[in-house]
Amino acid sequence: MKIGLIIYGSLENLSGGYLYDRKVVEFLQAAGDQVEIVALPWRNYPRHLLDNFDPDLIARLACIAPDVILEDELNHPSLFLANRRLRARVNAPLVSIVHHLRASEEHPAWVRPLYRWVEGRYLASVDSFVFNSQTTRASVAALLGGPAPGIVAHPAADHLPLPSRTETDRLIAARQERTGPMEILFVGNVIPRKGLHLLLDALTQLDPDRWRLHVVGAHNVDSAYAARLERRIDALGLTHHVILWGRLPDQDLVLRYQEADVLAVPSYEGFGIVYLEAMAFGVPVLASTAGAAGELVLHGEHGFLTDPRDVDALASHVARLLADAPLRAAMGRRARRRFERHPTWRQTAARIREHLEEISQRGRAL
Repeated sequence: MKIGLIIYGSLENLSGGYLYDRKVVEFLQAAGDQVEIVALPWRNYPRHLLDNFDPDLIARLACIAPDVILEDELNHPSLFLANRRLRARVNAPLVSIVHHLRASEEHPAWVRPLYRWVEGRYLASVDSFVFNSQTTRASVAALLGGPAPGIVAHPAADHLPLPSRTETDRLIAARQERTGPMEILFVGNVIPRKGLHLLLDALTQLDPDRWRLHVVGAHNVDSAYAARLERRIDALGLTHHVILWGRLPDQDLVLRYQEADVLAVPSYEGFGIVYLEAMAFGVPVLASTAGAAGELVLHGEHGFLTDPRDVDALASHVARLLADAPLRAAMGRRARRRFERHPTWRQTAARIREHLEEISQRGRAL
């Protein structure tokens, strides 16, 4: 197959969505497929809307002459009108990879109708979807007001050097015997949607000498938000209790997972690869009831799910884990077993390739 892939920026971006796209591309290329990447520049939302009137975008895809066009849904503002013109020039079906919807995020009331309208128009312009979770599929169907054709292909975690079950059991046992503060890990870009400020609010209700928070993720995505958090940490006198690592290479991230007693990321996630990564290391998870975490994390079994806006409930769950090392160990062991039932990247990408092949053969007769 010849596949045209539309993304923003570089495929080497370190977010979970770009990791997903990258793993799919690697598999397709290894299978002998030709993947031509059309990378649009990162801009703000209004300027992305103007991409719809750029004739070069259509011309570039027409020159590729793909069998199928694969679009990361993140690009929806640049394509919600352009896809109609694309159909007139390129005889290839359009498939969208949906990680999560912008319309599902928290936004000021005045802008939500615009996001829903633009994203809804985009979703209606494609032939089929690849969803990262059942939750994402349901969100798309709700916005479309009808069925969302396509497949669910869950992300994986085996891009990291993962421990065996025996090694994980040793890590869990060592953590249970360890004294000192509970090591809490947050992994994600330091942006409002990830909810680090909510986690910090919850932790301020607890004795700071009993916990230590490790924050792994880029600070330059929303520099103003990151700066506000750093000032708050300093004002609360928590600079020795909150360690800001920034973005880490994989080998250093693995060390953080090995040392962590708990992963706490109380954010809306279309899937949440970091939850799966933590579970591979036998780390219990504090996640959000908003989004797809519940497809992976069973409340009370592998960790706890909480309303991301309920800071008191989040603090209560942290306090319970803080007081009960055997509970953390039991949850960690169950989390590892749950991880082992999850597909690998190879299995996920193979499922996607099969779908693309079927769609390309059927053309636009869907």
